[in-house]
Amino acid sequence: MFAVVRIRGNVDMRKDFEDTLQMLRLKDNNNCAIFSETADAKGMIEKVKDWVTYGEISKETLTKVLERRLRMKGNERIEEKKLKDVTGFDSYEKLADALIHAKVKLKDFKKIQQIFRLTPPSKGFKSVKDNYPKGDLGYRGKEINELLERMI
Repeated sequence: MFAVVRIRGNVDMRKDFEDTLQMLRLKDNNNCAIFSETADAKGMIEKVKDWVTYGEISKETLTKVLERRLRMKGNERIEEKKLKDVTGFDSYEKLADALIHAKVKLKDFKKIQQIFRLTPPSKGFKSVKDNYPKGDLGYRGKEINELLERMI
């Protein structure tokens, strides 16, 4: 499962790139979306690699993101007590496990936002113009987990 984080804005962006970011649900900076490792998702992510950073998210990091950043439509926070009513899962760990193993998708839950709004990372970005590892753009593999920890 890929976590994709948008880190650059729209200035001087071609329309087809903007449309691809819309399809990925990454409308604003510091938004994060998760995707299965399908050919379609990989193709779209590769197309916009100059505006996003992405990599394989671990179950532990996904659990933390869900606990702190999962919201209902209308931006209402989902407490663990309410999680069972909204998703059918009684803990964030079980929901994260189901998402990682592609048993469910966030879009299956009509009341939940499909993106996570994150804060800018503590200690900032290295560079939003250079590719990883020199900067922060593009594929970073398992290192996406460290970035997400700083952005939660």
